[in-house]
Amino acid sequence: MSEILRVENLTKFFDTSGGKLHAVDGVSFSLEKGKTLGVVGESGCGKSTLGRTVLHLLEPTAGKIYFEGKDITKVGKKELHKLREDMQIIFQDPFSSLNPRMTVSDTIAEPLILQKKLQKVQIGQEVEKLMDTVGLAGRFANAYPHEMDGGRRQRVVIARALALNPKFIVCDEPVSALDVSIQAQILNLMQDLQEERGLSYIFVTHDLSVVKYISHDIVVMYLGQLVEKAPSVEIFRSPLHPYTKALLSAIPKPDVHEKSKRILLKGELTSPINPKPGCRFAARCLYVCDRCHEPQVQKEIMPNHFVACCRAEELMTGTLQDG
Repeated sequence: MSEILRVENLTKFFDTSGGKLHAVDGVSFSLEKGKTLGVVGESGCGKSTLGRTVLHLLEPTAGKIYFEGKDITKVGKKELHKLREDMQIIFQDPFSSLNPRMTVSDTIAEPLILQKKLQKVQIGQEVEKLMDTVGLAGRFANAYPHEMDGGRRQRVVIARALALNPKFIVCDEPVSALDVSIQAQILNLMQDLQEERGLSYIFVTHDLSVVKYISHDIVVMYLGQLVEKAPSVEIFRSPLHPYTKALLSAIPKPDVHEKSKRILLKGELTSPINPKPGCRFAARCLYVCDRCHEPQVQKEIMPNHFVACCRAEELMTGTLQDG
């Protein structure tokens, strides 16, 4: 299967009064057509910033972004306008991402009007098709966001994202603001749309059960850096980075009789402002050693399983000793 997106050493820094905040720092990955790449990590690790930088909602500080083999790191307004047809985003909170003064039909029609490719009658027909595609009844065409529940609002957001028939969508925590039962409906809808339209997703979330359900591959981020990348099944079966292990140990077990050992992290979070070289997880890691304070290189420990940890081989073979 061919590659739709490739990111090389992508970096996004923000200027603060205390120095440079390293929101995304040297991240590299690729995404195949028709696949979903899950991006997980705790709040503030740079997940959403990564997705928005890929889409040029935020301009990268450094690094390269390739879309369908073309370098789109630096594009002009005209090129970006054309690129918006192929790349879209679904935001976390449907209520805040919808204009409260626009009806459902106006919201879905807006990108079609901006692209100036269809006549008014054709736009109306396309809106009807999109509403049907995402499971919205026609009676909601003239409804406003405040008149609908969270699930229907998110369906409107998805329909708007699909309006220009994109190839790639960044899903920025699209179900975290919804009830669990509604979450399942939206996730199933997104999977159906992926199969029907061959869509590629970057799925940003902090919910590990959601990412396991929807993703083909998963990357784990910590304080702006990518610490582990592997196929979804592999990362849940054999996590190798100490942070990934701690993250997965927090998942509740459905069987109350099944014993599970929770890894409790201690120590202070490293500041993302002007961080020192070395592993940013070292201050909280159970297996920290002198080598951890040197820059960590991402290595392929197993086929398609990459880890940025100097002690990954020891963790894998079980020969690791604390400290």
